[in-house]
Amino acid sequence: MDSVTSEQRQTLHSTADNGLKIVVVGGFGVGKTTMVRSVSEIRPLNTEETMTQAGEGVDDTAGVAAKTATTVAFDFGRISLDAHNILYLFGAPGQERFWFLWDRLFSGTLGAVVLVDTRRLADSWYAIDRLEHHGTPFVVACNDFGGPAHTAGQIRDALDLADEVPLVFCDARSRESSKQVLITLVEHLQSVVAQEPTPQPIPEPAP
Repeated sequence: MDSVTSEQRQTLHSTADNGLKIVVVGGFGVGKTTMVRSVSEIRPLNTEETMTQAGEGVDDTAGVAAKTATTVAFDFGRISLDAHNILYLFGAPGQERFWFLWDRLFSGTLGAVVLVDTRRLADSWYAIDRLEHHGTPFVVACNDFGGPAHTAGQIRDALDLADEVPLVFCDARSRESSKQVLITLVEHLQSVVAQEPTPQPIPEPAP
């Protein structure tokens, strides 16, 4: 796949006029670390640790039995949009025992990507619920794990997605595919802003 190599990563400016924060959330083992790693222009910060027997009975590994490492804090990467704007990517840990981190991670977030594995759609409900609770705009990206095919309508029904929430299919290992997910999110954010009512001027008090 076309993940970013160290030779392709650019040296970014140490400062920028605008830092835009995006969070990638979803259930355990859906590919959040992979997505951040595939698009980041710097060597991403990963907090993956080897899974041990201590996690047995704590983390639900159904459907991801081959997984050998897991994020224990968050992943971090960044992308330069232009000379003045940088996109900061945060990948949240998926296990239930780390969900307490999410609310703080959402603070100051411009928008979010909910990454889902269509074989385990129920694992995505908590992420969607918390984002809706915070009023954070988001898109849903279905990562390709080679499982049974589902139509967009079936996935929308299963996740009870509102019509205005974009739904896309992707391969988190692919830089171009992951970039398209982020482009979809940015376009969605622009649409949300455009639909917001224009603030009315406060009338001057009568003399």
